[in-house]
Amino acid sequence: MTLRWPRLLAGDWLLLSLLLLTCGASFHWLWWQQGNAGELILSADGKVVSRWPLRLDHRFELHGPLGITVVEVHAGRARIASDPSPRQYCVRQGWLSRAGETALCLPNRTAISIGGQDQDDTLAF
Repeated sequence: MTLRWPRLLAGDWLLLSLLLLTCGASFHWLWWQQGNAGELILSADGKVVSRWPLRLDHRFELHGPLGITVVEVHAGRARIASDPSPRQYCVRQGWLSRAGETALCLPNRTAISIGGQDQDDTLAF
């Protein structure tokens, strides 16, 4: 007894090709493309303090009521490296790289967000 694979018809090949093409395009648009992130927006006490292009590496200090929040920009992404807030939620947020992403340090009243076109709806406290 020999196993034989069923023969695929032209419509089957077309459907399989469209499925693979859709998967490849989804990977590109959802994971590879970064949402046209262009700048880092630094805020303290509810006011924009500075804007910085993500393509330039830099280290910032934001002053809040609890102390200094340190922000790093490196390789087209940004993060809060340290903050005097007790729970460190904004530090745990990690690197931000897509337009619309935000990290808030509420006890220290500081925040960073990624600006650009095609902003996602993301928010972390």
